Amino acid sequence: MRAVIQRVSEAEVKIKGTSVGKIERGFMILLGVHEEDTKADADYLIRKIPLLRIFEDAEGKMNQTIQDIGGSILSISQFTLYADTKKGNRPSFIKAARPETAIPLYEYFNQGLAASGLKVETGEFGADMQVALINDGPVTIIFDTRDK
Repeated sequence: MRAVIQRVSEAEVKIKGTSVGKIERGFMILLGVHEEDTKADADYLIRKIPLLRIFEDAEGKMNQTIQDIGGSILSISQFTLYADTKKGNRPSFIKAARPETAIPLYEYFNQGLAASGLKVETGEFGADMQVALINDGPVTIIFDTRDK
């Protein structure tokens, strides 16, 4: 799994002009599922993300977690994170998981984060979504479970 985590002051996802998910301070996560990913990959991210210390403490150091600041998560599925651009100019998405694999893992990931006490908003898998965010910092962290 690939997770692109952006520290945000706010983020929102709309489908056909209607807001389906909106948060204030927290993380906007773009999640890509690889064809070989399993629940073990999701579990790794579910353990790591709530403990990621990228919010500033009283001294201005990135030392607080999303739980420490009472933040929320906007989680968006994004198969294009597994684009292969090695050949030609049109990306190949052959390594991205098919929906029958990706949807259950995406839902499992979101449920796992929610079970850790975080408020989790989502987009809609496979939908044409418009995502707006204010990146705070900017701070962007990338996790790839293939690199763990």
